[in-house]
Amino acid sequence: MEKKNIWELYGAEELKEIEVLASGYRNFLDRGKTERECIDITITLLQENGYRDLDALITKGTKLTRGDKVYRTLANKLLVAFNIGKLPCAQGMNILGAHVDSPRLDIKQNPLYEEDGIAYLDTHYYGGVKKYQWVTIPLALHGVVVKKDGTTVTVNIGEKEDDPVFFVPDLLPHLAREQMEKKASKVIEGEALDIVIGNRPLIINENNEKVVEETKADAADSGKDLIKKNVLAILKQNYDIEEEDFISAELEVVPAGRAREAGFDRSMILAYGQDDRVCAYPGLIAMLETADVAKTACLIFADKEEIGSVGATGMHSRFFENTVAELMNLMGEYNELDVRRTLASSAMLSIDVGAAYDPIYKSSFDKRNASLMGAGVFVSKFGGSGGKSRSNDADAEYLGYLRRIFDENGIRFQTAELGKVDAGGGGTIAYILANYGMKVIDSGIAIMNMHAPWEASSKVDIYEAKRAWAAFLRSDMMTP
Repeated sequence: MEKKNIWELYGAEELKEIEVLASGYRNFLDRGKTERECIDITITLLQENGYRDLDALITKGTKLTRGDKVYRTLANKLLVAFNIGKLPCAQGMNILGAHVDSPRLDIKQNPLYEEDGIAYLDTHYYGGVKKYQWVTIPLALHGVVVKKDGTTVTVNIGEKEDDPVFFVPDLLPHLAREQMEKKASKVIEGEALDIVIGNRPLIINENNEKVVEETKADAADSGKDLIKKNVLAILKQNYDIEEEDFISAELEVVPAGRAREAGFDRSMILAYGQDDRVCAYPGLIAMLETADVAKTACLIFADKEEIGSVGATGMHSRFFENTVAELMNLMGEYNELDVRRTLASSAMLSIDVGAAYDPIYKSSFDKRNASLMGAGVFVSKFGGSGGKSRSNDADAEYLGYLRRIFDENGIRFQTAELGKVDAGGGGTIAYILANYGMKVIDSGIAIMNMHAPWEASSKVDIYEAKRAWAAFLRSDMMTP
């Protein structure tokens, strides 16, 4: 199968559509740097397009029928949306499944400390990262702090032009002879990924006066940890946050800065978190643009994929299955056997990223079977590592089914495999949904710099992905 750059295949109108989609995607990335933020944006867009909160309908006992659109969330990190089709659910759904968590640094529960005149926040990295990539770059702090009284404080520091930013320090090259002899995995240790947050003592301002009044307890050791105290004073003044509130906080450290067009030709997008938001966004747009459907269309935005899809908001939970049961109950179609039939009869695209072939690192790729940036959406029969370990291996019948859909809709697609057989590997949520017996395959967008603080994607791949996934959602062909 020939793989080639597809930019030259578009007319003027399509090129305009590509730019509109890319602009919306960059905005999505700028506003959604955490899974919570992505879900918030998604809910807003769903509601603007006629989707209703399924939990509210369950509480009222509202009946659902063909053409109704609903969504349901869990902990503001996992979302499932449905566009109910004309056919009974037991005949299967067409499902798009992405994840909206990304590699990052998480703030620990007891994080704030001062040492030798510098205040830090202690972190624990999340997902597969090259730790050395996270030092010396501008970092932002996103998340929520939940106080004992249930009040939620939203934190977003480092994205505005006049915001302060944070950073992980590194050792200067003049003193790094021993450091540079270490393996890349050891050059920066996990416990060294603490972010610098302050250097100014509490008691000093422009008039050499105390910034805030100390309590009696503070007075006993007033000369200790003055920089840490100054940070706490700022947090109290600006956010009404106490040190103990870190216990019930979810704060994520992410690269500061907005998504940018890349290249002289502006053909690419460079941004944080494109694994897997580069698939989530066109999947969402495909869902919103899909009107009347024969088979119920479903969109899943999952959490925790980067750490094994564990926990209540990961795909290993029963939330999706339970939500399908709730949906069918309001439709008057519920019984346990039909829920099982619905899941087993469904077809799914696990929409996740793949590694774009990079000629600089060609020794890690099998070029004939790698995904090329700018060559369209890919389908990947299997993932995993080595001998397809932890892989979902789609059957030939399902691949033939998808080829027919894509060809009939003029979709430019390619096949893909993640690197050479013994070079490494990776997986998606595909194998989890396949446990129900449904037809599942990986389909996604090739990106460069995967899992780095800044990842790169092609605008045309995003456009073709949206077209491909919309065609899949509209399909009324029965799954083979």
